[in-house]
Amino acid sequence: MIDRRTFMGGLSGLGFLAASPAADTAKRRVFVFEQYFLKNGTQAGRFHEYVQKTALPALGRVSAGPKIVLEALAAPHMPQVATLLGFASIDELWSANERLLGDQEAKKGLDAWENHPEQPYEHLTTTLLGLTDYCPSVPTSLEPRPAPRIFEIRVYHSPTWRQLQALHERFAGPEIRIFHRVGVRPILYSSAVFGAQLPNLTYVIPFDDLAARERAWTAFSADPEWVKVRKESIDKHGQISSTSQISLYRATAYSPIR
Repeated sequence: MIDRRTFMGGLSGLGFLAASPAADTAKRRVFVFEQYFLKNGTQAGRFHEYVQKTALPALGRVSAGPKIVLEALAAPHMPQVATLLGFASIDELWSANERLLGDQEAKKGLDAWENHPEQPYEHLTTTLLGLTDYCPSVPTSLEPRPAPRIFEIRVYHSPTWRQLQALHERFAGPEIRIFHRVGVRPILYSSAVFGAQLPNLTYVIPFDDLAARERAWTAFSADPEWVKVRKESIDKHGQISSTSQISLYRATAYSPIR
């Protein structure tokens, strides 16, 4: 979660300019994607207690944006907990962070979490995601469900910013239509502004369970329109997605969106 040690750099990076051609980039919707890499032992339990009792209430006092807390099921590093925090703009993100600095209750909880013989986590990574123009509105309220959903996070790396743009155009055109037909319904489409594996398209797909995920992706791979669209894309632009990283998470029971 964002705390007093969170650092948000300036917005003059070449990657930000290339990924966000809109005139007013500071007003683009953003998500902060944080991955906390843990080790077996007490870290996971202490992390969940801190997030549920301190971090989420504190964030709720400064931002009404979407909040998702995830625990890794299959990822390059496990155990791992990830958070996705949504903001209407860079300005709102910065304002929320500044307000958290003055939240004494949040500071007390943070100090208690860190004041332990074992460090709170091994390390973390933070990625700033700029949402695409074709990204749907992400809900902010708790969705009643019998069980937390599976969330798949896919990161598609493109060799160049030009090819990333072609990838976005393919998604915004026929690919999303095919997704929805076979049961793949992402809630978030973005380009990483700051983070690893730039340039990339990062998107998040919820599924009711692992069986539903398997059925959807099997149907997608065999879809005749997708086979045609993929071939046309490669013929025109080459391999616009050179590598991919796929991670599976389950929403925690206390996640505002699950």
